[in-house]
Amino acid sequence: MALECRGEVLTALYLPCRPMEAAGTETALLARGREELLEYFQGKRRSFDLPLDPRGTAFQRAVWEELARVPYGQVVTYGELARRVGSPRACRAVGQANHRNPLPIFLPCHRVVGAKGTLTGYAGGLALKEYLLELEKDG
Repeated sequence: MALECRGEVLTALYLPCRPMEAAGTETALLARGREELLEYFQGKRRSFDLPLDPRGTAFQRAVWEELARVPYGQVVTYGELARRVGSPRACRAVGQANHRNPLPIFLPCHRVVGAKGTLTGYAGGLALKEYLLELEKDG
């Protein structure tokens, strides 16, 4: 995994299977982001306290804001997320916004599941999505 920032805000988290930009110098913000991720994976952190600036359309940003409201250890369906952003018929658009989420884990798109609770698509792969959900379930 790798983090990217612009000034004093995090702009991207690259999962292992996502292409990433060339690495640069680690800033204090990147070090803090790394530390918070490590705490999360160790089961010591349930929320993040970092300045985030995901770039996207107004709809994508609305979806990402709702993702940030899904509590640790809980899941929401694509349909419910679509309703929460005021577009109840936009399940596929919500799925695309999740797919384009530049800050996965921080904006927990892994907490979004299919209508019957099925694990569907995740930019980091379904194995990682399942791992994250299990980590949170046990925490």
